[in-house]
Amino acid sequence: MSGLALLLFSVAAFILGYLFYLKFLLKRAFPISLDTPTPAVELNDGFDYVPARNWLMLFGHHFASIAGAAPIIGPVIALSLWGWAPAIIWIVLGSIFLGGIHDFSSLYVSMKSKGGSMAEVSKIAVSSKTKNLFSVFILLTLILVIGVFLYFCADTLMNKPEVIIPSFGLIPVAVLVGIMLYRFNMNIFFSTLLGLLLLGALIYFGDKMSFAVPIGNEGWIIILICYCFIASVIPVNILLQPRDYLSTYLLFAGIIFGVLGIFITRPVIEAPAFTAFNTESGFLWPMLFVTVACGAISGFHSLVAAGTTSKQISSERYAPRIGYGAMLLEGLLAVIALVSVASLSGDTFSKLFKSSGAINCFGHGYGNIVFPFLGSYGAAFAILILNTFILTTLDTATRISRYVMTEVFNLKSKLIATLIPVILAGLLAISGSWRAIWVIFGAGNQLIAALSLIVVSGWLIKRERPIKYTFIPAIFMLTTAVFAILYKLNQFVKDRNIVLSIISVMLILLGISVSWEARFIFKRFIFRKRMV
Repeated sequence: MSGLALLLFSVAAFILGYLFYLKFLLKRAFPISLDTPTPAVELNDGFDYVPARNWLMLFGHHFASIAGAAPIIGPVIALSLWGWAPAIIWIVLGSIFLGGIHDFSSLYVSMKSKGGSMAEVSKIAVSSKTKNLFSVFILLTLILVIGVFLYFCADTLMNKPEVIIPSFGLIPVAVLVGIMLYRFNMNIFFSTLLGLLLLGALIYFGDKMSFAVPIGNEGWIIILICYCFIASVIPVNILLQPRDYLSTYLLFAGIIFGVLGIFITRPVIEAPAFTAFNTESGFLWPMLFVTVACGAISGFHSLVAAGTTSKQISSERYAPRIGYGAMLLEGLLAVIALVSVASLSGDTFSKLFKSSGAINCFGHGYGNIVFPFLGSYGAAFAILILNTFILTTLDTATRISRYVMTEVFNLKSKLIATLIPVILAGLLAISGSWRAIWVIFGAGNQLIAALSLIVVSGWLIKRERPIKYTFIPAIFMLTTAVFAILYKLNQFVKDRNIVLSIISVMLILLGISVSWEARFIFKRFIFRKRMV
């Protein structure tokens, strides 16, 4: 099988989805108003509500926040378990018909609700009780998100010292660019160019002056906890927005190199298309659909869209390209990751995956594809991109957890509201097995996606708009996530993993409770009321 054929099929499907399905959605359920001021403009406070200087800058923040390690790690794990065919089908169809509408609709309803979180929107769309339940559910899932990415980022910094300088050096560079743009109102082109030149210098010196820091995985986790804490309590336009914006150019470069590399090297898919329906990690359904999360649909995206992005968007006209477009671009990233790893020989893939994990496996495969451009540096470049975006996911998730802590417990102190979830996530990262955390993170993540789509459906019902485009995906993801968590709960109980068993039970109970509160949506859907 040709890797180029898989890439062309995916790109063609994504383009058709953006040009036709998105346009259909806008016409039927999500009309865009160019005259209505967005929350960022109406509620501009210079701290959380800040209109981005340019839509591309906000696209960069949003894309960098959602495109962490998950769209790469998930496809690699799925390939090892079920083969490339189920993974590519789920990535393409999921991105177009589930993930795209999930991300865009979450941004849309938040934008129409003064930039409120999905929990706040659930209060408007369903009930106050739903808001409280959903808030606790979101907070628990965010702790899982932060915990799993703390582990991966620490592991990368420990094993790949060449990424230390560019990963942390980008922080002061981003602060500099943020000050230039928002404090001194300098030209965006000049500010971006300076930031990218400094980033290029960091990458160069990171490779030439790499050094190992002998503090181990736990030491790096503690450093990252401190970073997340500081990053989430300073104004969004000083670090988060410009750092994510600059980081996106790295990812754009990675995607462009990956696409061109596949065109030039024409890799042959060595991995089997399909291996087995039932594997050591469970059945194809539901486990594939929670293993490959962010490359197809991810509840975390709704938290970003309604958490930080809706508070920075300057005009509704940009919502489709940021919400739906960024999801399709992430789907493309997942396809590139899948083709890169599937083109490795069976023995090479198996040895790499068992010895060094999904990240290094991806780096090796990507390095082969981009060798005509980057030579032997391709693998290190891939891991640098990955680690940079893990950092963006970490501080975005931490900032959102602060919002949720403030909403749930009415905390006045930003410091306390940030410190509690970060410490809990750090303890989880230090004590848990990454494979076990990854699966339960994926299942909880997909349950968030289902509940977010249910909330959007409730919002649409109250405005007498059609709901089938959001409600049918919600039912599929709800069923999938609950069965996946039940399956893993059985394993956790057998392994006497008390922490993950308790988390699994809490996720199921909270998910069912939120769904029950929104049962009127189910009734109206079953009897085909409000359906157009």
